[in-house]
Amino acid sequence: MDWTNKTILIAEDEDSNYLYLEAVLQKTGASLIWARNGDEAIDACKKNPKIDLVLMDLQMPSINGYEAREAIKAINPDIPQIAQTAFAMADDEKRALDSGFDAYISKPIRKGNLLTLVGKFLGSLE
Repeated sequence: MDWTNKTILIAEDEDSNYLYLEAVLQKTGASLIWARNGDEAIDACKKNPKIDLVLMDLQMPSINGYEAREAIKAINPDIPQIAQTAFAMADDEKRALDSGFDAYISKPIRKGNLLTLVGKFLGSLE
């Protein structure tokens, strides 16, 4: 199985972080959309009803990941959203999950961990 029929929105303001995620995920065949801030992430979900998954950085300019998650859930409550952050504190995972994210991953993101986590929502690649 591959993800050639899947679309992943990557909400990430740091170029290097996006390029890493792109390098890992493009090998799966998934279509990728890049939003550089919360506003772009919300707009992308309005314009692309076929988005299957959102990888949401929590610390972004304009609208942060928590606020963007809420707006995206209002647009399409069925899109799974995975919180990602480089500023991981002990209670960040609990806060993200309690706020409505479907999963959480901390940076630096390891390739295997990312693919396993995304696979829980899009189906296994194997």
